[in-house]
Amino acid sequence: MNKVDLFVDGSVNVKSGIGFGAWLVVEDQRLSVEAHRKNVKVKRFEDTSSTRLELQILLWALDEAKVPNVKIVVHTDSQNTLGLLDRRNRLEQSDFRSKAGRPLNNRDLYRQFYDAIDSLDLEFVKLKGHKQSSQKGKLDDLFTLVDRAAREAQRKDATD
Repeated sequence: MNKVDLFVDGSVNVKSGIGFGAWLVVEDQRLSVEAHRKNVKVKRFEDTSSTRLELQILLWALDEAKVPNVKIVVHTDSQNTLGLLDRRNRLEQSDFRSKAGRPLNNRDLYRQFYDAIDSLDLEFVKLKGHKQSSQKGKLDDLFTLVDRAAREAQRKDATD
């Protein structure tokens, strides 16, 4: 079975609610990290939060990447996204409502996330963001491309 690596990350300004997401699909890890830089995609998201942004980026990337019939290994540092894997039964049983019965803020994205899991062959890998250079491997270096792209777009937007 063929596989691709998908790297996703984002940066949000919590005061403005504006965030930037970045993603990169890597089909051939033999290429240099620098060779992949031109393939990083960046998008602006409004009225978002860090929790919401991580899911928005992943769903956008899965929709845009167009990599059918392959295993997609998602590399993320989002504890929230990874935590959703374990929370699925509880969230679905409560119809995406809090213990007090209120609809959860991100229920729309949670549903889309679970639909994606059901329709695609996804594997999730937790990466630790912001490692020291001496501790980084190739996957970390590829993740740094999306991390930096999102943060740079956020900084540029803040100064415009």
